[in-house]
Amino acid sequence: MTAPESAQWQRLSPRMLLVHPVHEVLNQLPLLIGAIVVGSATQNPVWSLVGVGLIVVLGLTRWFTTSYRIDDQDVVLRTGLLQRNELSVPRNRIRSVQTEARVLHRLLGLTVLRVSTGQAKGDNAFELDAVEAGQVAVLRGLLLGEDAQAAPTGQVLASWKPSWLRYSPLSWSGLVSIGAVLGVAYQAGFGDALSRWLAGRLSPAVVLAIVATAAVLIAVGQSLLTYGNLVLTRRPDTLNLVHGLLRVRERTFDLDRLRGGSLREPLLVRAMGGARLDAVMTGVAGVGESSLLLPPCPAGTARGVLADLVGDREVVTGALVAHGPAAVRRRWVRALALPVAAAVVAAVVGVPGWAWVVWGVLLVGSVGLAVDRVRALGHRVDAQWLVTRAGSVERRRDCVQTAGIIGWTVRQTFFQRRAGVATVVAATAAGTKRYVLIDVQAELAWTVAATASPWVADSRWCA
Repeated sequence: MTAPESAQWQRLSPRMLLVHPVHEVLNQLPLLIGAIVVGSATQNPVWSLVGVGLIVVLGLTRWFTTSYRIDDQDVVLRTGLLQRNELSVPRNRIRSVQTEARVLHRLLGLTVLRVSTGQAKGDNAFELDAVEAGQVAVLRGLLLGEDAQAAPTGQVLASWKPSWLRYSPLSWSGLVSIGAVLGVAYQAGFGDALSRWLAGRLSPAVVLAIVATAAVLIAVGQSLLTYGNLVLTRRPDTLNLVHGLLRVRERTFDLDRLRGGSLREPLLVRAMGGARLDAVMTGVAGVGESSLLLPPCPAGTARGVLADLVGDREVVTGALVAHGPAAVRRRWVRALALPVAAAVVAAVVGVPGWAWVVWGVLLVGSVGLAVDRVRALGHRVDAQWLVTRAGSVERRRDCVQTAGIIGWTVRQTFFQRRAGVATVVAATAAGTKRYVLIDVQAELAWTVAATASPWVADSRWCA
C-alpha cells in the first residue's frame, strides 16, 4: 500500500476540539486549583475564570498547531506554537502501531495512534491524538505496508476468560495502590488522624484483613479493566492485540520482526498453574506492557500461543539440557549460605527459643528454593532456536530465534572459574537484547554458541 498521492499535511480530527480542553483541565488541575484558591482568598472570581480560560485556550491551540504527513519514505509530525517541533520517522523503521481509546475518545469515535520504532528510552514518541476511528485501519496499513482493504480476519490465538482473574491477586498491584493512597494521605497531613481513628475502633488483625481484602479487590478490578475483552489475532503479516474495557488499547506487531517469545512464571502465579507471555521482537522492549502478548493466564494457553508463533511445540515444551553437577552445587551453596550463617551467629550469641523456629522456617524455604532453582536451570540449542530457562521467584523460559543473534559473550567470575562453569550471553536486537545461559560447563560454552551460530565455530574458549 502506498502513501497518499498528494502526501499533503493533514490535521487531527476536529472533534479533538472537544477533547483537548478537557484533557488540559485534568493535566493542569494543580494550576486550576491554585487559581481558585487565589480567587477565593482575594474574593475576586476573575482569577478562577482566567485560569480556566487559559487552560481551555491552550487545549484548543493544540489542534490548530498539530499536523502530520505520510509520504513514501517518512511519517512527519509537526507540533508546537511558540517553539515548533518536527518529528520525522522513516517508514522502514516502524516496528509496531498501537492505538488507544479512552472513554471520551470512544464516545466521540476517536482513537489515539502511536508509532513504535524501537527508539531509545526518552526519545520523542510519534503520537496522533487523535484520529477518526474509521481511519485507523487505513493508517495502520500505510504505516506497516499492508493492504487494509484486503486484510483477512485472521486466526484468533487467544481470548480473555473471566477465570484469568484468579491470577490477579497474586501480583503486588493492589498493595502498591493502597500504599500510594496512604502515602498521599500522610503527605496531606491526614495520616495521624487516620491512625488514631483506626486504633480506637479496629484491632490490628481486622485492619490487616481489610487491607488484604482491599488489595485483592483492587488487583482484580485493575486486571479486569486493563485486560478484559482481550483478543490476540494472527494475520499473515501481523499480530494484533486488543484489550481493555473502559480504555481500549490495540497493538499491531510486524511478524517479520518476531524473534520468539518469553514465558514468565512468577512463583505464586506458577503455583496456580499460570504464566505470562511476552514477545521477543526487534525494536520492541522485552519488558513491561510494550512486549505483552498475554497477561497471567493458564500456562497451557500461553504455551500453546507461543508454540503457534514459533512453529515448533518442542521448542516450547521440550526437555532441556541440565547444566551439570557444578551448577547444582552452586544453587545449593547460595540457598543454604544464609541459614547456615544465621545458625552460627545464633549459636555464638545465644537467642530465644522462638528464634530457632524462625530459623527452621528459613531453612525449609531455602531448601525449597534450591530444589526449585535446580529444576528450572537448563537450555536447549540447535541451528534454529536457543531456549534458556532459569529462576524460581521469577522463572523465565526464553525462546529466541538464532537468526536474530548478532553476538556472543562468554564470561567467568572468580568463583565460576573455580567451579568450572561459565555464563554465556547471546546478544540480539530483539526483546531484552541479551539472553543468558547461567553456569554452563566451561568446556561447552563456545560449543553452545557455535551450535546456534556457525560463524563463531572458530572461536576458542581460553581457560
